[in-house]
Amino acid sequence: MSNNVLVVGAVNVDLVVTADKLPGPGETVVGPAVATHGGGKGANAAVAAARAGANVRYCGAVGADDHGAGALRELGSEGIDITDVAVLPYVSTGTALIVVDPSGENQIAVGAGANAAVTPKAVTAAVKRAADWADCVLVSTEIASEAIASAVNTAADHDLLCVLNTAPVRTSLRELLRFRPVVTPNESELIELAAALGVPNTSSLSTEEMASSLSTRTGASVVVTLGSRGVLVVTSGTGDPVSVPAPRVQVQDTTGAGDTFNGVFAAALANGYSIAAAAERGVAGASLAVGWVGARDGMPHVDAIERALHEGAR
Repeated sequence: MSNNVLVVGAVNVDLVVTADKLPGPGETVVGPAVATHGGGKGANAAVAAARAGANVRYCGAVGADDHGAGALRELGSEGIDITDVAVLPYVSTGTALIVVDPSGENQIAVGAGANAAVTPKAVTAAVKRAADWADCVLVSTEIASEAIASAVNTAADHDLLCVLNTAPVRTSLRELLRFRPVVTPNESELIELAAALGVPNTSSLSTEEMASSLSTRTGASVVVTLGSRGVLVVTSGTGDPVSVPAPRVQVQDTTGAGDTFNGVFAAALANGYSIAAAAERGVAGASLAVGWVGARDGMPHVDAIERALHEGAR
């Protein structure tokens, strides 16, 4: 394995307000300032993968605006190859509006902007170019459904290991699971996926039962992120679910924790780790990331991940 990862997904700028509480319907909350950070689930995961030691290429789109130029500079500064990121005129760079409370919980609204204009043709071309290079293709679902399908289909056509981060869940994903990507939903996304695939009585099933049923029906491996409880791994064809616990940490901001997990997880798979071992590394990375405010500021480098794993094993 050469530890090469192609990431396909969204590039955003994140505008973050820290407030005393999250707003309810029709409610306004006020924080002291607005912080601007690089974002987008795919771009965040790409940064996490690069810091975890992977060689990363990125496929996506930004607007021909200051936010887009800044986003590309940030990705480039992490050593990420941005050749396959389109710069589109007359469209804004994707923007996420985020409110964070003192416990680190958040609410997020996203304006897709250029992410909605990522084309299937561009994605197919990027995956094909990476076919003899990539050890893993990581796909996030904040881009158009057709572009997501192109990424998963083309990866399968070239026998490339594919990780599908199902945030958000789209109805089109039901057809894509037959290609057996490794899917990485959180608990609410797992329920949506199971319901979309016709798993009966989802309200009475445990997370373990639902993940196992989803894996049995699709043949895909399922890795469910559980926040402070770690992750649950169901590897296709191997039987019982495996729990990977998370260490207790002081949480500052959970924004980007899932993206950190996915990036570190994909980097570990590209480096030859098993799904369970890669999930363990992903949990370690995400646990370190939540100690910082902002999706990327706390994303750890590979040496910090190694230390956390070593300390956890003692």
